[in-house]
Amino acid sequence: MTGSFNPADTVWVLVSAGLVLLMTPGLALFYGGMVRAKSVLNMIMMSFFTMGIVTLLWVLYGYSMAFGTDVGLGLLGGFSDLGLRSAITSFVGAPGHEIPELAFVMFQLTFAIITAALLSGAIADRTRFRAWGVFVAIWATLVYFPIAHWAFAGDGWMIGRLHALDFAGGTAVEITSGASSLALALVLGPRLGWKRDPMRPHNLPLVLLGAGLLWFGWFGFNAGSALTATPLAATAMMNTQIATAMGALAWVATERVRDGHATTLGIASGAVAGAVAITPACGFVTPLGALLVGLVAGFVCSMAVGLKYRYGYDDSLDVVGVHMVGGLVGMILIGILATVLVNPGGADGLLAGGGLGQLWRQCVASAVTLAYAFGVTYLIARGVDRLVGFRLSPDDEMAGVDVVTHAESAYDFVGASGSIIATTHPLRGPIHPEEH
Repeated sequence: MTGSFNPADTVWVLVSAGLVLLMTPGLALFYGGMVRAKSVLNMIMMSFFTMGIVTLLWVLYGYSMAFGTDVGLGLLGGFSDLGLRSAITSFVGAPGHEIPELAFVMFQLTFAIITAALLSGAIADRTRFRAWGVFVAIWATLVYFPIAHWAFAGDGWMIGRLHALDFAGGTAVEITSGASSLALALVLGPRLGWKRDPMRPHNLPLVLLGAGLLWFGWFGFNAGSALTATPLAATAMMNTQIATAMGALAWVATERVRDGHATTLGIASGAVAGAVAITPACGFVTPLGALLVGLVAGFVCSMAVGLKYRYGYDDSLDVVGVHMVGGLVGMILIGILATVLVNPGGADGLLAGGGLGQLWRQCVASAVTLAYAFGVTYLIARGVDRLVGFRLSPDDEMAGVDVVTHAESAYDFVGASGSIIATTHPLRGPIHPEEH
């Protein structure tokens, strides 16, 4: 590798990549605590398995599809950098702020990983592990990689042609994961006993630990998207803290008024909702604007998670209500709150005298992302269901995916006696693990 680069910016992007990668194990714990005890290992395994699959695809062709030379109309990056051939010796960034392209490749890889992992929360407790692996590979190829090109590549249509603003992934990560999760939930159908049986989180301390890791990692997610160690990164980090904190407060305040009590699950969910909403806006709004983004997201998302009971879709861990709705809140509020005082490369929103132009662009970008992600994911999920069967059998679902698929249990309640409880199916007896 030859050429000059900015060491400070390079270090910042590398550290940010590490922070974002930590978010996926954090998500695994967050989701793992929210499911029932018989599914916690599978829930964590789905996130870790996704890390492997998406990394493989990213190296082979995913990065090229997202950031390679555009094949036309800003829709796809093509196949100009298969196997990261060019990235090995290249640099990216504005003059004076160049970083090794492999640092950028790694940073963007972490985004691809967590976006795919988010979808697992919508279909917890009832998914065949083999089908999940097949689905992730196809979904990343047909949904995430193209949308990442639209939203993150300079020649993508969303940035280069529409001139929508999305600092760190309100479209490619949040709306995409939420809309895709809705499609998955509809294809797989509700869990056995949903609405009838209590399906409460089995380990709330685990949920809070996962939320804390997500909060910590989100600083790399948002501030790292500046790709430079500059005041803009500092603004994005401060805005992330403000909106995340305000989202947590708004959610528990809503719970207190609506239900009479504030919950630990609520404060964790509210923090994530605030972080989701500020993701696209963190580099375009003032700290007071970030406060408003967090407050709106905490309230709106806390109300939105209940819609699944009204409309009958079992989004197990509220990916739709938090990520899709939160992403929409953040994208739309950019069109209202953005100001070039924060980022001269951005635009003025409605309240800064910019009129309705930017708000219109934000709505178009959000609507197209939502429609594409939902439609293509629905078709992929239907295809995978026909090909390998996406859902566990009723007997296996009742027994629990941990014991059926992995022959393991998160909690050995009779370990002192030496009994093995992880390999016994309550209906069929001893289990010989196979691919489910």
